Amino acid sequence: MANSGQKVVLITGCSSGIGLRIAVTLAKDEKKRYHVIATMRDLRKKDKLVEAAGDAYGKTLMLLPLDVCSDDSVKQCINNVKDRHIDIFINNAGVGLLGPVESISIEEMKRVFETNFFGAVRMIKEVMPDMKKRRSGHIVVMSSVMGLQGVVFNDVYTASKFAIEGFCESMAVQLMKFNIRLSMIEPGPVHTEFETKMMEDVAKMEYPGADADTIRYFKDVYLPSSIDIFEAMGQTPDDIAKCLKKVIESNSPRFRNLTNSLYTPIVALKYADETGGLSVNTFYNLLFNFGPLMHITMSILKCLTCSCLRRRTI
Repeated sequence: MANSGQKVVLITGCSSGIGLRIAVTLAKDEKKRYHVIATMRDLRKKDKLVEAAGDAYGKTLMLLPLDVCSDDSVKQCINNVKDRHIDIFINNAGVGLLGPVESISIEEMKRVFETNFFGAVRMIKEVMPDMKKRRSGHIVVMSSVMGLQGVVFNDVYTASKFAIEGFCESMAVQLMKFNIRLSMIEPGPVHTEFETKMMEDVAKMEYPGADADTIRYFKDVYLPSSIDIFEAMGQTPDDIAKCLKKVIESNSPRFRNLTNSLYTPIVALKYADETGGLSVNTFYNLLFNFGPLMHITMSILKCLTCSCLRRRTI
């Protein structure tokens, strides 16, 4: 139970990766300003979180089961919070999907949207009415730089992030009238077990339905380039957690928050040309015409930054 003066923070998707580090970072706040309710679909996967939380577990951090794809699970979870009082809601739960779109079933696409879009919307719908009554609250949604700029072979994942960006951009205007803040956190590549496993898995898959050239472009061109970018520009879950903590502690939190300054020029391409041709042609050339040059550039960048620039947060 939260102590007087503590803010109640509910976080989704805390079994690993970014969600786990956010929960631990806030629960271990030196001033003990937060009472963290960390949620996950399967509490049998709690061991990593409990170990990382250490002494904070059972004090400033508690666990609740939550499946963001289930109306009943969402309602039951929020009802289990004392007085349904949540000061800060952090929507982190999400799934990825990578590969040629011809080989991805509609059911797989729906699964991504059910978690990344409808899961976030379902949670916001449940916590928002109580925040409106109190005229206070902060909703933080973990989005992605792919919610701002499309990335080849990430078509469905990108679409889900574009969708939640548009939803939140619309909601933010209404919520301001109720003194509720809404913030988007937009990481680029982040080194997590989930990302590593996904990259390993997709390299081995067959991709039925996609033509041979497309599969070759995906495996021999996109994947090596993607690995280069992860190694040169990737952040850690701790980097994202620290960035988010700054956002929720700001007196005037920004709506959009890119966590990686190296991505600012990439996003700017899209807004520099209203026709969209500049960004589309740039990414085409980088991937298909200047692949070797990009590999060299990423290698140089990796050496030059020494993690300093790519870990620089807002």
